[in-house]
Amino acid sequence: MTLDGTNSYVLRAPGAASAVIVDPGPDDAAHLGRLAAAGPVELVLVTHHHADHVAGALGFAELVGAPMRAFDPAYCVGAAPLVDGETIHAAGLALEVLHTPGHTADSACVVVHGEAGPAVLTGDTILGRGTTIIADPDGALGPYLASLERLRALASGRDAPVPVLPAHGPVLPDLAAICDAYLAHRAERLDQVRAALAELGADASAEAVTDAVYHDTDASVREAAEASVRAQLAYLRERG
Repeated sequence: MTLDGTNSYVLRAPGAASAVIVDPGPDDAAHLGRLAAAGPVELVLVTHHHADHVAGALGFAELVGAPMRAFDPAYCVGAAPLVDGETIHAAGLALEVLHTPGHTADSACVVVHGEAGPAVLTGDTILGRGTTIIADPDGALGPYLASLERLRALASGRDAPVPVLPAHGPVLPDLAAICDAYLAHRAERLDQVRAALAELGADASAEAVTDAVYHDTDASVREAAEASVRAQLAYLRERG
């Protein structure tokens, strides 16, 4: 589910004395100690509330004595929740916050503005390999598609591709291209779900549709597949 594990990011401008830590990750003392050693830490940011991103976050913020911000107030320490569209100035950087719900309701992306152009930390909205789940009922497909469209618009029409720094898997070179691929994948999956409903009946269960559409999915991610199917069924049924 986490590919190679959770990527924690240490952000600072050249010559800056402090750092911003994004997604401290699991409660692993050695890992959190390495992040703390990159300090002093000015700010901790959380892209969303899943445990592989935040299990060690509250303890880490206390360890380094830094405020922590997220869209979910439960993961804010000594600071207000994030606001969509705000720009945070920290560690010599301008960090633009985007609310990108879909994977979860509180999912965020962070645009790092630099001299060479922007790069985008995408949390679990976009992964370095494969595609993410829509974590129904917290996540939802309609908002997710809108978030992908928003990210694609951000990346389109620029002189150079915008790099993607995901929370799982490797860095990707082109945000616009990966948004196109993700949107095409979601459209293909919706067509598959429509076909399954045509065969199984409009009231078919998520389990039955998962059997039909995700029949080649490994058992270890069956639960995630069912969550995505529930989100797809809700999306289609809301639209008649």
